[in-house]
Amino acid sequence: MSAGTTSYRPRDGAPLGTVADSTTEEVAAAVAAAQGAAATLADTSPARRRAWLDALADALVAHRDELAELADRETALGLPRLRGEVERMAAQIRFYGEVAAEGAYLGVVRDSAPGLVRVNHPVGPVAVFGASNFPFGFGVLGNDTASALAAGCPVVAKAHPAHSLTCVRLQETAAAVLAEAGAPAGTFGMVSGLTAGTELVRSPGITAVGFTGSQAGGLALWRIANEREVVIPVYAEMGTVNPVVLTPAGAAARAAEVAAGYVASFTLGSGQFCTKPGLLLAPAGAGFADAVGEALTAAAPQPVMLTQGIAEAARTGVDALVDAGAEVVATAPGSGQGWSTDAVVLRAPIAAIDAGSRLVEECFGPVALVVEYASARELREVLGRLQGSLAGAVFTDGTPTDADAAWLVPALAGQVGRVTVDEWPTGVAWTWAQQHGGPWPATSRPESTSVGAAALDRWVRPVAYQGVAEEWLPAAGRAANPWGVPQRVDGVR
Repeated sequence: MSAGTTSYRPRDGAPLGTVADSTTEEVAAAVAAAQGAAATLADTSPARRRAWLDALADALVAHRDELAELADRETALGLPRLRGEVERMAAQIRFYGEVAAEGAYLGVVRDSAPGLVRVNHPVGPVAVFGASNFPFGFGVLGNDTASALAAGCPVVAKAHPAHSLTCVRLQETAAAVLAEAGAPAGTFGMVSGLTAGTELVRSPGITAVGFTGSQAGGLALWRIANEREVVIPVYAEMGTVNPVVLTPAGAAARAAEVAAGYVASFTLGSGQFCTKPGLLLAPAGAGFADAVGEALTAAAPQPVMLTQGIAEAARTGVDALVDAGAEVVATAPGSGQGWSTDAVVLRAPIAAIDAGSRLVEECFGPVALVVEYASARELREVLGRLQGSLAGAVFTDGTPTDADAAWLVPALAGQVGRVTVDEWPTGVAWTWAQQHGGPWPATSRPESTSVGAAALDRWVRPVAYQGVAEEWLPAAGRAANPWGVPQRVDGVR
């Protein structure tokens, strides 16, 4: 009898149920089914795939309350948040179908001389490892799966142990809806268990991996993929400290407002966002760390973490930050029940912020660090010591005349995937212009994004055809253009 993954109720630690781990044979069968579907998906028009995805989105919305209630028992993220996240999941799925139907992701280029046609092809079966903190938006039917299906790639997802029962329900829903909509068998499958996840990445039938989660988990999959006989890309979104800079003018104009906003941002979802701003750099003498401490005390959040392991890591993370030179400014105690933890704000001297220090690494959870800088030169130097991040923010006095913002925006752009000004970076919209990625170690592929229209680019590869008869070309590349997608012909779109 195979082992299983037990799901727990974070609010009190009670077990909810167990999902059997997939056997080696079951993993192989799921991959084989995906391989069997790959050619059909690749040959299906983007408009037809969009119809499949629209049907899936409709079904998920119809089951919104049921899915949210199940996920709330497993994650304690709250029904309002989870109902909204089901709606987000459905909207994302529709969006990626829209992007596929528009067709620009296929990158079709035709050159009359020397008779070349270039077209992007789906890479084939994709393995998806969803996140713990977003069971719907970044889960087994989240951004990675939706964009891969839209691009014409079958998906085998791995159930997340933090909400395995929810994953099973999503898989059941997707399998039924896609089959009824006419998608081939094997379009979407799922496996469960740590060993099954490793076997999935090692399987020769898998051609790419999408991952959202911790650096440890992402790098482990990256290493496995690079040790294969045929190396495959791993698109791992892992997150880091995500710096925020408060300018001197901003501190003078609205320190209390920014302090309250910082608390709301780093405690949102119990601090379990990959875009959580974990480090704020404020001008010396502004007393900003104390202001954040007062705002935290006033807010009095009672964080509940997704798993016992995440709760313990948050507590030990605070101890590690103190050992590295930080001191606790204020604490908002957790309930003490289930997987609860404290929300904590710390401060540290700027001299302690150095490459390799624990202070420049992410502490996943409701934990934030404030550091003071004495001059623009000192601020430039400390920014240069930080790891690459998903996002960075600048808070100004609210006017376009803040001189420090003029150099801070390009400075942050050199080391993050998204820069926000006078906005907290916590939320990530699924839009045409979105970039949710960043330099190593925030992601394993800094040129890619896991959210937004460009997310489809991860799941295709270009092929050039030279001297090939029209009838032998893929549909997207033919002069007759039966799919009606954008084409650049002799340099003209």
